[in-house]
Amino acid sequence: MPTAPVNGITMYYEIHGTGRPVVMIGGLGGDLSLLARSTRDLARHRQVIVFDNRGAGRTDQPDAPYSIPLMSEDTVGLMDALSIERADILGISMGGRIALELALTHPSRVRRLVLVSTSAAGRGKVHMSVPMRLMWLVQWLPWMRGRYPQQEHAHRRQREATVRYDARDRVGQIAVPTLILHGRRDRTIPLAMAEELHAAIEGSRLEVFRGGHLFSFLGERRRFVARVDDFLDG
Repeated sequence: MPTAPVNGITMYYEIHGTGRPVVMIGGLGGDLSLLARSTRDLARHRQVIVFDNRGAGRTDQPDAPYSIPLMSEDTVGLMDALSIERADILGISMGGRIALELALTHPSRVRRLVLVSTSAAGRGKVHMSVPMRLMWLVQWLPWMRGRYPQQEHAHRRQREATVRYDARDRVGQIAVPTLILHGRRDRTIPLAMAEELHAAIEGSRLEVFRGGHLFSFLGERRRFVARVDDFLDG
């Protein structure tokens, strides 16, 4: 099982494909299995590094305060452990905030930045769409829990970290090429928040998809992967 000691915890990670590296950062409550199909598709043309965030999957789940800056340092620490000096960074939902923080605090480590279903600040609490609520309810049924379920305290710690994050006064400092992908019907992070992010990051591109917060996992995954491929190859 590939793990690395990082920032006081043991992180589980996987590497797929070969070529220029892209580090993919998942969202609240999820382990890297949720990224499996996108990982497979993106790894056709590049090396994809995926991992379980602090508090999820096979990475340690300590019951202590988490923050987006802390999880950003976890990501950089994993890059260091894998001798990855610079990579494309792709973050989804909470992972997008981790990616934002990484680009702000370690700009030399980021070649290109992809922000998916995310914003520069939390909304005080997690707003779940109907599909997200269904996924949340199902995962707590005893017969539906996976081999590596998230502990309740870890979900609470992740949730506190993402809703308290606010980088709105700093995102204008991002100077790396940035692509923002967002669902038009996103109820968790409304499109207006992605538009604000786009306006704040000079030179960024915004592409709107038909779906909601989970568009990159559901019906529009193929278009999502194609758009990411085009941007990272550009």
